[in-house]
Parts: sequence; structure tokens; C-alpha cells
Amino acid sequence: MKIKLLLVGKTDNKHLSALIEEYESRISHYLPYEEIIIPELRNAKNLSEEQQKQQEGSEILRRIGVSDRMVLLDERGDENRSIEFASWLTRQMNSGVKTLWLVVGGPYGFSKAVYDRANGMISLSRMTFSHQMIRLIITEQIYRALTIINHEPYHHE
Repeated sequence: MKIKLLLVGKTDNKHLSALIEEYESRISHYLPYEEIIIPELRNAKNLSEEQQKQQEGSEILRRIGVSDRMVLLDERGDENRSIEFASWLTRQMNSGVKTLWLVVGGPYGFSKAVYDRANGMISLSRMTFSHQMIRLIITEQIYRALTIINHEPYHHE
């Protein structure tokens, strides 16, 4: 299985980017992994929140294949401990899915069309984090889950 992390907007903090790249490198030892960035909308300040969600949603959906699994990182999603996330990831890998998309939306979330297409939602916390921080957190959690799956000593419980 290949994991693709789809993000709206780039990370402009060089310290966060360096950490994200470190975890991406570690993940690639276990399975194919790719980060795909949808550029921020031009003239977003002239668009309503709903218009922004619609345009971002169109960009998200045009990248997702019919047989791909798409899971949204959303505050209303299922909240798991790291061990549970590793178990969930194992189920995804064993399900025969070729591509698992984990999607981080823009500042206003997702359009209805994106929610309708989604195969599930995951919440990383009840707290709100910046989109840039979420990228680091989910990348580290993917790596952590892969070390748990492979019985390696990164995670302590």
C-alpha cells in the first residue's frame, strides 16, 4: 500500500519542514509515501468560506482515484491512541487498498462533496492545531505506527 498525504497550502516554517522531511524519510523505509500539496487559493480573501471549501474540494477530489481510500483528518473523526492507529493502519494495509489518502483541508475544513466521498475521518486531538503542525503530527504518527507494526523500539507503552 502507498500512503499519500494531501495538504492544502505549504509549510513555510523551515524548522517544521525539516522535521516533516525527517519523518517522511523514515516512513519511506517501510512503504511508499508521498506528500502532495494543493497550492493556496489565489484571491482567497475575495471568496466566502463556502467558495474556498468548494474550490479546495474540487482540487482534492480530482486527485483521488475511484478505488483509492480517502480518510480526512477532521476534528469530528475517530480519536485513537497510537497503538489503535497502528492497528487501524494494519487493517488498511491488509484490506487490499493500493492507495490510502490522508487529507488535511484548508482553514475552513472540507466541502460537502469531500465529506461525501470520504471513507472515514480521523481526529488527532480534540484540540485545534495549525495546519502546519498537523502535518508534523500526522507524519510522526504514521512513522510511529509503522514502528509499532514492525515491533521496533520507537514507541514505549
